[in-house]
Amino acid sequence: MTIETKTRVLIVFCHPSPESFNASVKDAVLEAIDQAGAEVRVNDLYARDFNPVMGREELHNYLDTGRNRLGLEDDVADILWCNALIFIYPTWCYGPPAMLKGWLERCLLPGVAFDPTLGDSDTIPRGLAHVTRLGVFTTCGASLALTHMMGSPGKNTFLRGVRALLAVRCKTSFVAHYAMDKSTPSSRAAHLRKVRTKMRALLA
Repeated sequence: MTIETKTRVLIVFCHPSPESFNASVKDAVLEAIDQAGAEVRVNDLYARDFNPVMGREELHNYLDTGRNRLGLEDDVADILWCNALIFIYPTWCYGPPAMLKGWLERCLLPGVAFDPTLGDSDTIPRGLAHVTRLGVFTTCGASLALTHMMGSPGKNTFLRGVRALLAVRCKTSFVAHYAMDKSTPSSRAAHLRKVRTKMRALLA
């Protein structure tokens, strides 16, 4: 099913190797986006050598919505441009890589992702209500059972934490290849088929 071309997809990709299985996942996601006729931008964090560390001055300006975007203008522009947000990354220590975690910390800013002047400590004012689709595609060395036993912190970061900043009725999809260290050509091929199917459904 072809969707309207106004769908704008931002892919945040985080893996140090362009030959990785995660890169193949990215290609599968891009294939589904192309078939849907959507616009797309790819933010390859390792390729651009993104600095995940929030510095002292940056922290000082964090709540200053007139200054906290300095040096992050392109990232913020992409976040405000998209209405579909996709993350592709390997799960390390049960969560996203430090570079991706740093991107979330530095780029989902007050005045961008939420309004610090509204709400209270028990509510999150949604600053990204224009984002109506959230897709998360990852690989995990651990099994599904072990990941669940650990509380699935990576999944919760995105489907609870990031999701809380998006549209109230945001459509979500989480797709993981568990036990990746014991994967086979067959399991990887099957997973890529699943990625394409889930991505098409997310954009439909």
